[in-house]
Amino acid sequence: MEFDFTWVLLGFPVAFTLGWLASRLDLRQLRIENRQAPKAYFRGLNFLLNEQQDQAIDAFIEAVQNDPDTSELHFALGNLFRRRGEYERAVRVHEHLMSRGDLTQPERDRAQHALALDFLKAGLLDRAEIALTKLEGTTYEEESRLALLSIYERSRDWEHATEIAAKLDSASHGSFSARQAHYLCEQALTAAASGDAARAEDSLQQAARIAPASPRPQLDLAKLQSQLGRNQDAFATLLKLQDTAPQAMPLAASLLGNVAQQGGQQAAALAALERSYAQMPSIDVVEAIIKLDSNSAAPRDHYIQHLEREASLVAAARWIAAEELGNPHQHGLLQRALDKATKPLMRYRCAACGFEATQHFWHCPGCQAWDSYPARRIEEL
Repeated sequence: MEFDFTWVLLGFPVAFTLGWLASRLDLRQLRIENRQAPKAYFRGLNFLLNEQQDQAIDAFIEAVQNDPDTSELHFALGNLFRRRGEYERAVRVHEHLMSRGDLTQPERDRAQHALALDFLKAGLLDRAEIALTKLEGTTYEEESRLALLSIYERSRDWEHATEIAAKLDSASHGSFSARQAHYLCEQALTAAASGDAARAEDSLQQAARIAPASPRPQLDLAKLQSQLGRNQDAFATLLKLQDTAPQAMPLAASLLGNVAQQGGQQAAALAALERSYAQMPSIDVVEAIIKLDSNSAAPRDHYIQHLEREASLVAAARWIAAEELGNPHQHGLLQRALDKATKPLMRYRCAACGFEATQHFWHCPGCQAWDSYPARRIEEL
């Protein structure tokens, strides 16, 4: 049987036509997918600008499905999940990025940083710490150290916090000397509570050397020296405070008065307190002066002098308490009302968040800021 070449000649055009149709279909599908991905991306961006996070997430998921190799879409999606509080989904997105072998090193560092933020926001501090320590030597080193500092403060790991603060300080990322001093003071409190007074004093002396203008190391040192019965040392420490941090004298006034009375140095302490009051009037300094003044009329005189300088309801209430009014019953009623009115004025207020407390804090319980409480009461601000 002879082979008919006619079918071969007819087959070439048919095969060419089918191949051309197939290529056109593939190109059309590719164009559709390429159009869908940017369209979904821009739709998600529009939702995000309008603060419609749910719709933005749906649009970005669609974009990722159409173009699964685009890392930027994964970063956008993971960050959205974190902002919405869906930390598990954010972790899965960023861990998927970390598992990819085609990421460049900068993208891998970025994914590691995003993963650490996921753990930090979720409250998984141990996992966040591990993730952040892996960013040493990267472009995210400073941010990771600041985040580690926050973790160590929240967990009260003062030794590691001191190490990180020292690294930040040596890297010229601002001054962290005051923060280091606070960490050493916290370590001193722990040591003193456990009965290791020598270690506590060493930590406080180191804190005073690191931050000589910070009042806390000297105040805490004076308290420790007083507790150990070393009133002469405590008195000298408090007098030094008047030169290095005079704004903190209202916090030291009561302790200075007590130490002076126990060491027989009332006259020197009284002179120091009067100098401090002349620079910055304070009801706490007035109270310490009254305690040291042997004059029987001291309370009334000093409160009146304070009222001449400051319109103080607290001083007025204290003056009335020291006076003898005609009707004792009415005097008691008036005094009780004044005490109630002045009680809120004797609080301290955080300058950063406004949190009020009856005691002075170096570390605000509300916003976690350091040195945000002025040494003066609310009435005096």
